[in-house]
Amino acid sequence: MSTGLQVNPHGIAVTDKAANRIVAVMAQEPPGSMLRVSVAGGGCSGFQYIFDIDREKAPGDLVIERDGATVLIDETSLDLLEGSTIDFVDDLIGQSFRITNPNATSSCGCGTSFAL
Repeated sequence: MSTGLQVNPHGIAVTDKAANRIVAVMAQEPPGSMLRVSVAGGGCSGFQYIFDIDREKAPGDLVIERDGATVLIDETSLDLLEGSTIDFVDDLIGQSFRITNPNATSSCGCGTSFAL
């Protein structure tokens, strides 16, 4: 198990907790499944994070691999996620993937949408 964040040229990191949770989730999915993180217009703050399970890498995808977990980020979302950290939290509100995005000027209370 890695102790520090592994960062790619876009500065997007996946924490140990997120990698562990991705591995656990993908164990219930067909072999070769990966977590796709993307950004779409919408949400209460303007943009929202989308988490999907994908079995195909698309041309231009950034592929982040950590501790057996694979995260895909599409080319369009890369600029909006530049410098972000993908984490997994388990708190009183519940369990969820959480993105700390230095580009966001504000975010909603649930942490799934943000504004630039």
